Amino acid sequence: MDVENIVPDTSVIIDGRLSKLIDQGKLNKKRIIIPEAVVNELENQANTGREIGDTGLDEIKKIRLKADSHDIALEFKGDLPSKDEIKLAERGRIDAIIRKLAEEEGATLYTSDRIQAKVADAKGIKFKFFRKEFKEVDFELKEYFDSETMSVHIKQGMKPKAKKGVPGNLKYVDIGKHKMADSYVEKLAEEAFEKAKTSEDGLVEMDKVGATVLQIGDYRIAITRPPFSEKLEITAVKPLAHLTIDDYELTEKFRQRLEERAEGILVAGAPGHGKSTFAEALAKLYSSKGKVVKTMEHPRDLQVGPEITQYKALEDKMENTGDLLLLVRPDYTVFDEVRKTEDFEVFSDMRLAGVGMIGVVHASRALDAVQRLIGRLELGVIPQVVDTVVFIENALVSKVYSLELSVKVPTGMQEADLARPVVEVSDFETGEVEYEIYTYGEETVVIPVNKAEKKSKTMELAKEQLEYQLSKYIRNPEIEIESENRAKVYVDEEKIPEVIGKKGKNIESIEKEVGINLTVEPKKNTLQGKTGYNISEVGNHVILEVGEEHSGRQSDIFSGENHLLTATVGKNGQIRITKKSDVASRILGAHSKDSLNIYL
Repeated sequence: MDVENIVPDTSVIIDGRLSKLIDQGKLNKKRIIIPEAVVNELENQANTGREIGDTGLDEIKKIRLKADSHDIALEFKGDLPSKDEIKLAERGRIDAIIRKLAEEEGATLYTSDRIQAKVADAKGIKFKFFRKEFKEVDFELKEYFDSETMSVHIKQGMKPKAKKGVPGNLKYVDIGKHKMADSYVEKLAEEAFEKAKTSEDGLVEMDKVGATVLQIGDYRIAITRPPFSEKLEITAVKPLAHLTIDDYELTEKFRQRLEERAEGILVAGAPGHGKSTFAEALAKLYSSKGKVVKTMEHPRDLQVGPEITQYKALEDKMENTGDLLLLVRPDYTVFDEVRKTEDFEVFSDMRLAGVGMIGVVHASRALDAVQRLIGRLELGVIPQVVDTVVFIENALVSKVYSLELSVKVPTGMQEADLARPVVEVSDFETGEVEYEIYTYGEETVVIPVNKAEKKSKTMELAKEQLEYQLSKYIRNPEIEIESENRAKVYVDEEKIPEVIGKKGKNIESIEKEVGINLTVEPKKNTLQGKTGYNISEVGNHVILEVGEEHSGRQSDIFSGENHLLTATVGKNGQIRITKKSDVASRILGAHSKDSLNIYL
């Protein structure tokens, strides 16, 4: 009676199915031909730090050790794949080599890969398909967690550590007295990988060169190893709490906005403060209201009910996931970890297409979440994409902003022709506008409203814009800001026509660009006497102190015989020059060479 030949492919080797069948006595007196292509593929995966490669090689070793005692003939046979074929493994090239060997040997192809089985069936190759089995596997890593542990950090040669406490008050503490042996950390990693691969609530989220991400129930586990990290390291994270929207102390007004109006929401906060937990609560709220809710995550780690489908990056691109979701048309989508410009673009595209969006972003202040939109989205589009910003601090809703677009004269400006599109960032509960976002010259600026520093910031910004615009015509312009809508420019007399331009074209263009009326006057070079000074750098300014008795007087500042600046001494006896200006660096250079002279 002929011995039955068996050719296993990579999938059935990784599953551990053959060693199990051997233990059950189902492969006695058979001939197992392991394709060299399988060994080579697993070796390549192991060399690049992928857990799946080590698992497969360990399985082949088990088969070899068990073969003799079960009267099994074991051979390694077949062609080795080329480098190009290894690169095309995900497109089926290695599978094709394995099928060819099974056909040549008249063997039965053993596989756990549904596509491999269908191709073999189509080509008339004998095969046996094994469906994935779910089984319980020891998972020692979870023993490091207790009710106060948010994350566990284990590294070869280091003591195990954990973050314990509550969101906003977490401490990084030792949870072991001894350094972790390399072999023990390797064992923990292998157990976690096996658990994710074989258990019903497990998932291998990512397996790349030197980095593997697993999801096992509530646990998200990141495993890194050389060459990506210098040593094997395991980071396991588990949510401290599963909350619903009712667990947050929300005002009725805010609760009503979430349920009836808010459709572009950014949930912001620092790491570990509970922003993802709040996003989960929102997803559950909308789902309970009969809305179709999906998530976009990379990796998938939000803890939501089975009625909410969780998507990852399709072919490693969230843009592809967004395209799919636009066809599915959910009512709401939770986009976890919006970081890159491409993420904001996908978020914007979906929101403008009518999908309610909830984005989770890292930010240390509520305003920072808004500022991350600037430069990524056109100013006028921002309130259409994001209408509500929720800032989470210490697991509580600490601030809520609403965003609206209006066309108006920005606060602090007076000329009617300065009206422009302004994004108003308001405290949701009080309705008070706290910030305005608008274009000023060539910049998009965020200006605080109803605050003492508003006027000084606006005037400082105006001076910087004037310096930039005037630098197109003259060097080292001297500017005196008289009010928020008027300024004087002092230039050498022979340069005045160049600044004003033919028929006032240049000065008119500058006034329109900056939004300030300008008066151009010749520099005052009358020198009354040299005075002493003290120089210092404070914040964004270089400060020359000449004494309060000179307050209000005109001063001329020279580097040797070269005139640098004509300026008015302030009420406190100081002359303040913006550090960013060219004249500030020249003043500092002259001072260092003892050639700085000030005349009053």
